[in-house]
Amino acid sequence: MLPRLPSANLRALRPLNARAAAVVPALRQLPAAHRAAVQFSSHREYSSESEHKQPKWITFNNAVVCAIAFVLTKQGTEYVLEKCFSKKAPPEGSSAALSKLAVPETIPHADYESEESKPRYYTATQEPMHKRMEEFVLDLQNRLVTALESLEPAQTKFVRDRWEREDGKGYGISCVLQGGEVFEKAGVNVSVIEGTLTPGQLKSMRDRNPQARKALSSGEYDFRVAGISVVVHPRNPFAPTAHKNFRRFEVYRKGAGSEPVMAWFGGGADLTPAYLFEDDVRHFHRTLKIACDAHDPSYYPRFKEWCDTYFTIVHRNETRGVGGIFFDDLEDRAPEELFRFVYDAGNAFIKAYVPLIAKRMRTPYSQREREWQLVRRGHYAEFNLVYDRGTKFGLMTPGARIESILMSLPLTARWEYMNQPEPGSAEDSLLQCVRKSRNWVE
Repeated sequence: MLPRLPSANLRALRPLNARAAAVVPALRQLPAAHRAAVQFSSHREYSSESEHKQPKWITFNNAVVCAIAFVLTKQGTEYVLEKCFSKKAPPEGSSAALSKLAVPETIPHADYESEESKPRYYTATQEPMHKRMEEFVLDLQNRLVTALESLEPAQTKFVRDRWEREDGKGYGISCVLQGGEVFEKAGVNVSVIEGTLTPGQLKSMRDRNPQARKALSSGEYDFRVAGISVVVHPRNPFAPTAHKNFRRFEVYRKGAGSEPVMAWFGGGADLTPAYLFEDDVRHFHRTLKIACDAHDPSYYPRFKEWCDTYFTIVHRNETRGVGGIFFDDLEDRAPEELFRFVYDAGNAFIKAYVPLIAKRMRTPYSQREREWQLVRRGHYAEFNLVYDRGTKFGLMTPGARIESILMSLPLTARWEYMNQPEPGSAEDSLLQCVRKSRNWVE
């Protein structure tokens, strides 16, 4: 039976989101058996690419939310509900009934939040940036965990593990799901820590950033960082692995006050499929591009190229996956502008990735396809252990929590001697793709 929206939710609907609420009366007109086929989730993200038959996540409320996940196709001036994603098979006859359900074209696309409905930390410009970033990553963690859990059976939940540094300088919350029906391993980690930069960490910063060579010339420096790190390894070989990381890093001269001598944002999001579905990759890139373009049209091409370069597995002459966006040491404009970009990019990941899992997680697969997935995961592990800057920084940090740092590694992987896919096969198609960078959106 269709869940009843709490009255508090209905009162809180903003005018923009009220247009999306037009779906509810239409759904309530369906017979009870048909309504049972509709899946409700407690997250608010949706895909704007209805013309490409991607899942649509409709917003009802920006705080406590209900959403419907379904595929829409455009017919004339209406979006027609073609398919609902449900944990159970739709009742007999429901597909025909659902296919006749029309949804108004006034459903919002990219800007699903009004300025008035933004979370408190978004508008609290008087607060220190590191506190706002901390609130943001905690909020994003909760919403992403909820989104991923909605695809698993009801009893499958993330394990939430809050930890404190032994020296009292920070904490983290590691949310990990292992052995799920949909996700073999998924981690959504937040860390908020501070400490003193080691000589090795200082050298790494100076080597890569000319500004750091000037600002961090001599002496000892403390740091403060708040960030979220996400890695999702689905069980189905046709569902892609994805990674996301966003952070705010501040450096202080030891004993010299509360103002940072350097501060920057870093992060990105990227996709690593074992099998190539070009529409999926285009959706992922297009969604990230929309978030980038809202702030600077140069961001997407710049960060896309940076991503392709950064995620190169040099010893294999291939990239880890099909890219996305990546940036670091971002300090080229006012912190407020950069925070708003990171906010939009972080939220775009849910819209870019969750619909792809919903689309592929039930696809039948063979042992051959499973083994190829494990081979690709082996390459994923190689990159993380040999090249990844965040992993190396974490392992160099005294008192670091190793379990959280290595959370990104897959639960299972495979290394075969001289593994070479058959020319022209689906496996070979993926391999050719990661050996040469491609443009996925115009």
